[in-house]
Amino acid sequence: MSCAGAELRILFSPGRVQLVQEELLVGVPRVLVTGATGLLGRAVCREFHSAGWTVTGTGYRRARLRLLRCDLTDEDAVRGLLHEYKPDVIVHCAAERRPDVMERHTEAAVNLNVHATSTLAKEAATCGALFLYISTDYVFDGRNPPYGEDDSPNPLNVYGRSKLEGERETLRHCPGAVVLRVPVLFGEVESVTESVVTSLYLKVQEASEESCTLDHVLQRFPTDARDVAAVCRKLSERARQDPSIRGIFHFSGKEQMTKYEMAVAIAQAFNLPSGHLIPLTEQPAASALRPINSQLNCCRLELLNLSVEPRPFTSAIIDCLWPFTPDKRWRQTVFH
Repeated sequence: MSCAGAELRILFSPGRVQLVQEELLVGVPRVLVTGATGLLGRAVCREFHSAGWTVTGTGYRRARLRLLRCDLTDEDAVRGLLHEYKPDVIVHCAAERRPDVMERHTEAAVNLNVHATSTLAKEAATCGALFLYISTDYVFDGRNPPYGEDDSPNPLNVYGRSKLEGERETLRHCPGAVVLRVPVLFGEVESVTESVVTSLYLKVQEASEESCTLDHVLQRFPTDARDVAAVCRKLSERARQDPSIRGIFHFSGKEQMTKYEMAVAIAQAFNLPSGHLIPLTEQPAASALRPINSQLNCCRLELLNLSVEPRPFTSAIIDCLWPFTPDKRWRQTVFH
């Protein structure tokens, strides 16, 4: 294969991001992943890397050695980044995702979720890159599920409103963009508390202490970030070939669970007691209102053969949490 020369490039490889002298092969697609230090961003980087893409990842506060540090709210920095790395695809994972935090720190969060998204969408359109924006089921109020891509959004909190505004900015400035709405995520976490799903493991471990109440009202559809990453790759590959692949798509796990049910499932998966877990049947007090049931209808992806079969919750949560068990050999002793 002919080469277009060599240059210094930030490349993702499993477990690390490395700076290498790379021969830029003609025809090898390039993807820029924002929020590459986060749960979804890391999964997206791994997925594209495994499929043979050249991957450039950006971060900011959690940026590590050899990961590009970029303030996405700085328009000049974003413009320079895209001009230098010339991606074919931009997967925009960076966001403030904590609804209660957003209620208290609205301006900074909106700068990232809305204004930075707007800048990226504009620059993607200018440089001809496919722009894939990660959004949320929280754009819906949860009163009449399941929700299709064309159903009217009605977010209940600042987080949902900011992500909906990010969708609108994306499609306004970059009409060929793809918006992918997803629900609550878990996956290969760096700490148990990185996801609200995996953090339930800490509640499960409190069996020797007092009882623990957990929400048993809000219906969730926990979704593995690895599955979302695979959908992002499939969408990107198809959209580069077929300009009709644009607009809004939904992807979600299929298992409907409250936090209480997730915690019980985690306890059962690890053969731990769950009798101390108490279902709370009144909606818990929180800074941000949350939808009761914002289930996503994912038919559009499925009809286009762009979806993946979601991993079963039990096997996926074991994959994610076994490194945090007291005995790291637990997985081998149970399954082998």
